[in-house]
Amino acid sequence: MELDTSGLEPLERRSTAAIVADRIRTAIMRGTFPPGTQLGEVELANRLGVSRGPLREAMQRLVAEGLLRSERHRGLFVRDLDAADVRDVYTARTAVERAAALLLLAQGDRRAAVARLTAALATMEAAAAAGDAVALADADHDFHAELVAASGSPRLHRMARALLVETRMCLAALQQTAPPAEDLLDEHRTLRDALRDGDAARFVGMLEAHMADAVARILDVAAVADLTTDEPDPTGAVPA
Repeated sequence: MELDTSGLEPLERRSTAAIVADRIRTAIMRGTFPPGTQLGEVELANRLGVSRGPLREAMQRLVAEGLLRSERHRGLFVRDLDAADVRDVYTARTAVERAAALLLLAQGDRRAAVARLTAALATMEAAAAAGDAVALADADHDFHAELVAASGSPRLHRMARALLVETRMCLAALQQTAPPAEDLLDEHRTLRDALRDGDAARFVGMLEAHMADAVARILDVAAVADLTTDEPDPTGAVPA
């Protein structure tokens, strides 16, 4: 009897460089490698158990993504984010997530999207109940990634992926002044419910307020810590 394999999806084949890039990207995202950190090839290659060829390819990918910067005769460093970068990251995220939501509302599977967002929200609620700030940030990240993925646009998804990593770099400064967990959960519930109800105006209004609050909090912490010479925006508004 011939084996029926029609229902099996092919396995994703990923290069060593892609896997290494994911590992370094995650380390940057989680603050293991803070902004300004110099990344040495020899040390990283030994730590990851790979040769320097795939490592160099991985690091060049991260340079192209804007997560690393190259300094001639000095090497590669995790990129620093100043106040203008923070505003720009959140402006871009607002644009991408607004576009994803409008595309979803116009032609996507809203019921499936709401189910995925509800599952992500449940993970956020569990992390908040456990008082685990890192898990809550991870779940928040996943909520927004699911939102953009639900649009069905691979290009929006790619843009969101890079922006969410930069967001986590920004959020390293936000840990001390994160909003109350219940406020954060309420904002995400509103985003989900607006999509469930097909209310584009409510979704966009909540999204813009959500992003503006994050910018205001991050820049306030940065100013207090003297991490930037820019003055914080007193309105907390994300520039258009």
